[in-house]
Amino acid sequence: MSSPRPEDYAAGEIVYAGAEPAIPSPALPAHLERLADRARDYVDAASSANTRRAYSSDWKHFSRWCRRQGLEVLPPSAQTVGLYITACASGAATADRQANSVATIERRLSALTWNYAQRGMPLDRTDRHIATVLAGIRNTHGAPPRQKEAVLPEDVIAMLETLDRGTLRGLRDRAMLLLGFAGGLRRSEIVGLDCGRDQTEEGRGWVEILDKGMIVTLRGKTGWREIEIGRGSSDATCPIVALQIWLKLARIGHGPLFRRVRGEGQDVGPDRLNDQQVARLVKRAALAAGVRADLPQAEREGKFAGHSLRAGLASSAEVDERYVQKQLGHASAEQTRRYQRRRDRFRVNLTKAAGL
Repeated sequence: MSSPRPEDYAAGEIVYAGAEPAIPSPALPAHLERLADRARDYVDAASSANTRRAYSSDWKHFSRWCRRQGLEVLPPSAQTVGLYITACASGAATADRQANSVATIERRLSALTWNYAQRGMPLDRTDRHIATVLAGIRNTHGAPPRQKEAVLPEDVIAMLETLDRGTLRGLRDRAMLLLGFAGGLRRSEIVGLDCGRDQTEEGRGWVEILDKGMIVTLRGKTGWREIEIGRGSSDATCPIVALQIWLKLARIGHGPLFRRVRGEGQDVGPDRLNDQQVARLVKRAALAAGVRADLPQAEREGKFAGHSLRAGLASSAEVDERYVQKQLGHASAEQTRRYQRRRDRFRVNLTKAAGL
């Protein structure tokens, strides 16, 4: 019998669905148990908590669908997966008959591929039962991405006026809005910040306040990066001043920057906020400030989310595009342009340049 492989110890029992692997990993020698626990921690760290939750949900969704159809989940079958994504696209995979978007179907397929790989049973996505069906779904149901509305500087100022300056909750929310906008941060990056380096295990970065501004160090998908946030033109709209006021009055000097405020808005707890609360804050403040009041109320409610801050910076910063690209952490200028809702699209006129 062959010896167990190190990767079996690392990933053999770590699957997003929480189910047992198809082939149980061999029992570990006692002196390797702590090393295996550490390896499992590294496996968890390889992806974000949001990704793990999504993959777990997708695997359970697929497993339930297979049971209803009388199909086996294991071993992987390209034909079964092809039928599953067809059901997702047609609405037959959910009780409410709601068809999944192409993006959701592609994520579900990625979740299945990952989960099968963890069980030592690779799923061949290039098989015709999957690849051809997925290509047809893209051609039939593919649509341009629905982008969230950008909140511009004048919108942010109006949103700040809707927040209560007399409570810690209001001061915290002011700091989050200004920091998220000026840094072009994702909602998970905002709530993942700590006061300093290596202060919490789940932290995604930290801040360092200097005389001329602030350095935000972030851990992203491709490694660590630094973001420079300068001081604002006035204290009322300066993200650094807002953050300092929040930290001082909330008596926070260590650990998570942004925490839950309990009671009547004056009691700060130890727990870090989750990223959904940033999205709710942006939506609530934008609606209260009357941003895009020209739209029907039902449409407005779906226009704003955490990404509205990130898109707002990209759309309003009148500087060389490469600086915006660096701030947002994008690999290409084209990716940055997707965030720009208000830019001069015809600055370069190829029609005139060609002589017409």
